[in-house]
Amino acid sequence: MSRPTINDVARAAGVSKGAVSFALNDRPGISPATRARILEVARDLGWTPSTRARALSVSRALAVGLVLARPPEVLRADAFFPSFIAGLETVLSQHGHALLLQVAEHDDLTAYRRLAQEGRVDGVLVTDLRVDDPRPALLEELGLPAVVVGPALGARYAAVLGVDDAPGIEAAVEHLVSLGHERIAHVSGPQVMVHARSRRQAWADALETAGLAQGPVVEADFSAESGAVATHELLDLVEPPTAIVYSNDLMAMAGMSVALSRGLAVPGDLSVTGYDDMEMVAHLQPPLTTVTTDVVAWGKAAAARLLEVIGGLEPDPVELPPARLVVRGSTAPPRLV
Repeated sequence: MSRPTINDVARAAGVSKGAVSFALNDRPGISPATRARILEVARDLGWTPSTRARALSVSRALAVGLVLARPPEVLRADAFFPSFIAGLETVLSQHGHALLLQVAEHDDLTAYRRLAQEGRVDGVLVTDLRVDDPRPALLEELGLPAVVVGPALGARYAAVLGVDDAPGIEAAVEHLVSLGHERIAHVSGPQVMVHARSRRQAWADALETAGLAQGPVVEADFSAESGAVATHELLDLVEPPTAIVYSNDLMAMAGMSVALSRGLAVPGDLSVTGYDDMEMVAHLQPPLTTVTTDVVAWGKAAAARLLEVIGGLEPDPVELPPARLVVRGSTAPPRLV
């Protein structure tokens, strides 16, 4: 059976197609009794709105885009995006919008141009902001509404959702310092990414505040493999660190494995902290001390902000839960020599 149409509802209710439109869209022009009868008939027939027809009627795609420019091997294990997308979908589905997701590791600018030219989305979300990122300027040139999501953005972009991850890293360093660590290293994400640079700066600032010299830094790419390589490099130093602050949980888990494979005890010989609070890290041995954030809330707020931008509305203020440190078994005072 074909899906019922407005014409079917009109015939069954004995009214005009215009009256059905008024009732279904909650517009004035018909009596309350007629409205109630039309809505009852629509329910009985199983009528549901056509997304395609709605999109045509408002000249919109009723979809928003998210282009991810990360290597698939990193993306598939990333804890951030599944939770972020869950938050996006929660809000978008409530407003009748779909999420169009594209992975474009090598040429995300072309992906944005295609989305704009084909009219497939009403706006886009920009994540993983890069230093001197060309995307916001391109989207402005294309006339495609956008919301930029990321840390330390200031007033550089018209529509932003500022996510400050620095307090989490600062709390990790402060915790390690309070335990007595002085040689605290950092395994960072790629420094072309604003949030990786922000976390590295937060680590450096926290050490300076504590009156400690910066420990060694190894730049990685957020993957477990790169975290393992970075950990080997740090542990091969003449004076290796007693603690390592990793820029995400994947690299921290790989680092713990490397330390254990080299005969070191975690946290007896090496304390480790991560970032993201992936579900599995609480069940490691030892469980990982890490920074937790409400990424689902970020997704909800980002979707709501983008819909406001698309609709030309004044954005509502957003107060996101701050990042916080969850102390578990992977950190302890340094071993006395």
